[in-house]
Amino acid sequence: MARRNNRRNDEGQDLRPASSYGVRQIVELPDGEWVVKKITGAASTKMYRCPGCDQEIRPATPHVVAWPFDNGMGEDTRLHDRRHWHTPCWNAKARRGSKRG
Repeated sequence: MARRNNRRNDEGQDLRPASSYGVRQIVELPDGEWVVKKITGAASTKMYRCPGCDQEIRPATPHVVAWPFDNGMGEDTRLHDRRHWHTPCWNAKARRGSKRG
């Protein structure tokens, strides 16, 4: 069986390479600026509920994580602001500029 690479530092922060989580981008939509990361299937280990379609995102499913960008303080990375979206649902949000999510 292959060994999993789940190393953490003393504070419990994950030490896996950032590439397994995707690259952060700042996206401007009509409802504000968003920090967006594409998550690989390998990095997706929990189930989430997509705010776009209200359906489950199952583990090992590639998807998008997005949260509001706080212009005054830089990136706002509080966990409660992050939302996990199916990629097509996020793309639809970006096309229609919805304030939902």
